[in-house]
Amino acid sequence: MDVQRSSAAQAPARRGLLWFLHPRDLPDPRAPHETRVNTILRPVVFGANDGLVSNLALVMGVAAAAPEPGVIVLAGIAGLIAGAFSMGVGEYISVQSQRELLEYQLRFQRHQLETVPDQERRILADIYRDRGLSQPEAEHFVESIFEDFESATRLLIFEEVGLDQRSIGSAWSAALGSFGAFTIGAAIPLLPYLLASGSPAFFASLTFSLLALFALGLGISRLTRRAPLQTAVRQLMLGAVAAAVTYAVGTAIGIGA
Repeated sequence: MDVQRSSAAQAPARRGLLWFLHPRDLPDPRAPHETRVNTILRPVVFGANDGLVSNLALVMGVAAAAPEPGVIVLAGIAGLIAGAFSMGVGEYISVQSQRELLEYQLRFQRHQLETVPDQERRILADIYRDRGLSQPEAEHFVESIFEDFESATRLLIFEEVGLDQRSIGSAWSAALGSFGAFTIGAAIPLLPYLLASGSPAFFASLTFSLLALFALGLGISRLTRRAPLQTAVRQLMLGAVAAAVTYAVGTAIGIGA
């Protein structure tokens, strides 16, 4: 009851602008962990962030050299297409390689359980004894696990190698999520140059991109339960630094030319 009253008393303080300064409250403790969100979160967030930052930096760098407007558009479109395929292919290969490694390790672990089961029992018992169980408790736990061959296989893979199918996810989901997120992110700094040119397009591209990075940080904070303002400012500042560096390089090249 005291905990509930304390949470209720803190709730008003987290409304309005102060909400941006505090980490988000923990969810209902009875709610299960959502592993499916975790497997797709990384490629989508990474894809959106990479699309925004890389194409913003590319567009700013090219625009700083003061080329013809069509050159900026061409560079932006090329960066979008190349980056989206690179992210998609990279995520597919990364996740699929993890799945193939897991499949190999499972085959090898099954072979070990069939040929040297006592060795595997000792390994698992030692692991749980190191975590605080007594020798009899560890042996009893291992014997109960070994009653199911597949359960023993997957637990040994997790404990010995650190691989778990729940945390790997689908290669195609990761690839498509990353591809789509990168495309959307990379389109934001490019869109103003498809509708205008010169200084209006430049400042619109920069403004919309930084706002999108800030919004992306807010979105990430909802999933990671971090302080929204801290996460959003971090995203914005990293993108701004990348844009500033490439703008400086483009300016130097433009002056030299």
